[in-house]
Formats: sequence, C-alpha cells, structure tokens
Amino acid sequence: MEREVKFSLVFRDMWQSAGKYVPRVDQLVKVAPAIIEMGCFARVETNGGGFEQVNLLFGENPNRAVREWTKPFREAGIQTHMLDRALNGLRMSPVPADVRKLFYKVKHAQGTDITRTFCGLNDIRNIIPSIGYAHEAGMISQCSLCITFSPVHTVEYYVNMAKQLIEAGADEICIKDMAGIGRPVSLGKIVAGIKKIKNIPVQYHSHAGPGFNMASILEVCQAGCDYIDVGMEPLSWGTGHADLISVQAMLKDAGFKVPEINMEAYMKVRSLVQEFMDDFLGLYISPKNRLMNSLLIAPGLPGGMMGSLMADLETNLESINKYKAKRNLPFMTQDELLIKLFNEVAYVWPRVGYPPLVTPFSQYVKNLAMMNVMAMEKGKERWGMIADDIWDMILGKAGRLPGKLAPEIIEKAEREGRKFFDGNPQDNYPDQLEKYRKMMLEKQWDKGQDDEELFEYAMHPAQYEAYKSGKAKEDFLADVKKRREEKANATASAEAENKTKVLTVDVNGQPYRVTVAYGAVDPATLTAAAGAAPAQAAAPAPVGEGKDVLSPLEGKFFLVKNAQETPKKTGDKVNKGDVICYVEAMKTYNAIRAEYSGTITAICANPGDTVSEDDVLMKIV
Repeated sequence: MEREVKFSLVFRDMWQSAGKYVPRVDQLVKVAPAIIEMGCFARVETNGGGFEQVNLLFGENPNRAVREWTKPFREAGIQTHMLDRALNGLRMSPVPADVRKLFYKVKHAQGTDITRTFCGLNDIRNIIPSIGYAHEAGMISQCSLCITFSPVHTVEYYVNMAKQLIEAGADEICIKDMAGIGRPVSLGKIVAGIKKIKNIPVQYHSHAGPGFNMASILEVCQAGCDYIDVGMEPLSWGTGHADLISVQAMLKDAGFKVPEINMEAYMKVRSLVQEFMDDFLGLYISPKNRLMNSLLIAPGLPGGMMGSLMADLETNLESINKYKAKRNLPFMTQDELLIKLFNEVAYVWPRVGYPPLVTPFSQYVKNLAMMNVMAMEKGKERWGMIADDIWDMILGKAGRLPGKLAPEIIEKAEREGRKFFDGNPQDNYPDQLEKYRKMMLEKQWDKGQDDEELFEYAMHPAQYEAYKSGKAKEDFLADVKKRREEKANATASAEAENKTKVLTVDVNGQPYRVTVAYGAVDPATLTAAAGAAPAQAAAPAPVGEGKDVLSPLEGKFFLVKNAQETPKKTGDKVNKGDVICYVEAMKTYNAIRAEYSGTITAICANPGDTVSEDDVLMKIV
C-alpha cells in the first residue's frame, strides 16, 4: 500500500527567505483563494516569526492581518501553522511568561491551529512551557529540532532531544533544517529514531540554498516523514525552499501517495506572487537570493536569515567604503564582503559554543561576525561591539549553549564583570502584562478583541508605538519611494552609453559624492547615476555643548528597548559605561554606552530615526 505524504506551503517563510517583507493583508487575502484552489495543501504557514513585526513596519495592524489571512484556510479545512521562538515568542529577545501564555490564547482565537515551537539553542527548558500553553489554548503543539552540522550535533543528540519533547507532551515533531545543511542520510536516521520512540506526525522543513534538500526530502520520507514543507515559483530554490512541483514529481516516482496539483490555480498563485513583487516587495529581494550557493555549507547560515542579510550587506558595505574613501584605500565589493563574512562566521561560531544557526542566534553569530569584519577592515580588533542580547546568549541567560566557549570570550566576560548563569532562562524575565495593561489605560489605547492589542504591545513595544503614532507607515512609504527612485536611477545609468562611477571624496573633512564619467555625458545622466543631488553640508548639531556621542553603526535610534527602562533626557547625569541609548541594526538592539561621566546636554535624534555611522546621537559635558 502506498504511504501518504502531505504538503505544507510555507507562504510566510517563502517571502522572508527571499527578502525583508511579506505581503500586506490586502495582498494575502487576495492570494488565499487561489492557494486553496490548488487543492494540494494540507497545511499553510500563515504567520509567526517576523510576520507581525513586518505588519507593524508597514503601519498595519498585525492582529487584523492574522485573522483575515487564516480565516479562508480554516473554512476550507486546511490547517494553519505559525512559528514560535519559545522563550523569544515572536521577537528576537526573551519574553515574560505571562506574555507567552497570552500569545497562545490570542493566536488560537485569531485562527491559528498549530504552533511550531523552537528554541534557537535546542534547550528543551525553553520549549516545554509552550507545550502546556498550546494545549491550554486548544492548539496542536509541534516541537522543533533545530538542525545544524557540528561536532556536537549528532543523530543521537537529536533523537534524545525528540524523546524528551515527546515525553513532555509534544503532539508532533518538526525537523527544522533551517539552513538546509542537514546531511540527507543523517536526517533519515533522525526521523527513523523518532518513529521508533512514538509514531507521531513528523514534518520536515528545509531550505534549498546549499543543495542538499531534495535528497534530504526523499530520505526523510523513506524513513516515515508525514508532511513536507514546500515553496513555489517564483520564490522557490535559492535561499527559499524546494519547489512543490519538483517535490511532488520526485515522491510520486518513488511510490508515495501525494496530492495532485490544480495547475490552473498554481499559475494564478504564481502570477499573484509576481504581481506582489512588482508592486514593492521585489525592491527588498536581492537577485542573489534566487541562486543556489554551496558556499552556505561552511557557515551554515539559514535561508530565512539570508533573505534579510543581503539587504543589510548593502548598508555594511557602504559603511566600510566610506571609511576607505576617507583614507584613499581600494573599495571593497559586495562579493568580497560576503566571503569575509562567511569566513568570520566559521571563526566565531565554535568560539561562542555552537548555537544552532537559527533565529535569533543565527543573527547573533552573523552580527558578531559582521561587527568583527567591519572592525578589522577599519583597523580595530575583534569583539569590540557585542550587543546585550548576544551577551545574554553567551552568559547562558537565554539557555544552555551546546558547546564550550573559547577562552578569549570567557576572559572578555570576566574582564567586563559579567556573570554566567545556569538557571532556568525564564526566571530572568519577570511578568510584565500588568505593566503594559496600565500603560495602555494611561494612553487610552484599546486592549482589543481577546486582549490581542495588549499582547501586541507587550510583544513588540517599540514597533507598536511607532505603528500607533503613524511613524512606522510614514517611514515605510518613504523607504519604498527612495528604493523606487534608486531603481529607476540605476536602470537609467545602466542604459547610458558611457559608464559612470560614483565615488565619495573627502574635502577638508566634508564628504562629497562625485561622478566620474568618460566621453560626452549629459549632466542629467550624471545626477541620475549619482542617485541624488549634489551633497549639501550637514545640518548643524542641535544646541548643546560637550563631547559628541557618535553612532558606531547605521540603524534606528532608540532611547530604550523595552518598557522596563527609563529613557535618558537632557540634564541627566551619567557615569562612564552607562547605557544611554540604542541603535537597532540587523534585528539587534546595540547598546550605546557613555565613554565618560557627565551631564547629557543634547539628544540629537528622535526615537525611530535612522542614523548613520558617526552621526552625533547625544552630547555630554
């Protein structure tokens, strides 16, 4: 008798593995009927992970998005599932237990059937509470094994982890091969080992980038896997997932019972996805993310992170080349930076204890590597900037690291007076719902149906405030406009007969963008190629005397990162080493500390403003 294998469309991850954003709610509702009409999906991944932060960045209400997006699937009998980061909930940093519990109640009420819970460290202490929260809310608890390839991540390691989760009450197990670097035969052994423990549903999730995943899909299905996550054109392969049509054909040939695909509906979905890309989403998708890349095998970076990495890389490259331009050094190319980053990830990863390279720890390792590369390119030493959230991972506050820390990391922690922690990670993050409830009452904000707005504020405080003020939408629309103009300028430049080159030159300490061209070139073309009008002198710093506190990197400026902190204001006295503000970059809040004691005389940016490297953030006298 043929054994049945079912398909899940990971629509959210398809987008976030390709670029920075997912479709708006109106686009999601538009495509849902065609996905249902395809007739081949038992499940669809509708939300979770960065999905709701993206809604907030759009200036959209994420709760409305989830309710409207899940509704048609549930009515059609298709299960919806979402990604849950265990201790981190839906964000990059840890979440209090009462917020995690409300999270499950809200998501079930909004129409989500299954929570795919993972801990980025594979620490089951962080996952087990979510099993209870899911069951209490009436949801299916699917617990994940985050697959990576290292000396400590063996078949036995993963089978033992699955055994503990099943004993704790997990309804299903997900093999979360988030970087696609799981070796096919080993993955088959892991699935077979799980099925020997208990014959519960197993779902396999993988990314195509390194090139293993078609072989891996066949191996796990032969070992007893029940569900396969798939993508579809034009967002399959590359940093995304194996394509539905290819997987179906392969499994059918191997003798499995697989659902048929309504190809007319498939083409509708394909056309709509392309329509959304042409609208604005394609502005945030690097063409390189559509390519397979065996270089990903060594650093093991996940597809979901590679989507945003290429966008971040542009900013990092610009920062490095600004430094080089001031010193008449040769510019670096994006490919050169990418290789340096991959090599640095391979250096950093074992030294910080082999955390599985999945959100948020893949970002932490990548951010550490990127900061090291940028520092070394500017003549500085490694490990100069380590964000507090990354320190929490290193010190054990987020869970136990699978491997051992390098002596140089331990020595740095001890030198800075940091304490290691081996207790229950949740104990570090006390309940906060009542605090946010009180703040909403003071602001006269509605807590929402099923307390969903309260949940959203407590889960994403900074982004939620930017959404409520309208700043998020304003910034997003401005960014889309800027990218469209840049794309138009780049197209015009590429079509010009004579090539031009934009350089940044330093004249008496003032940077200017200039265009060098050969042959007769129309001045309008030069302006288009430069992508901007001639550089103007920087606006004078706000009134206030004292020494400048400069931003060490480009990102968004915030005075606090959560409601527990009190924002600094002019007139406040600070001591050397105090955290005075943050620059949020690459999904991490980087603490900016006072380099000297004194009084804040000026705050030179507003919360949520984009700042460049070396911009003045504050003045202290």
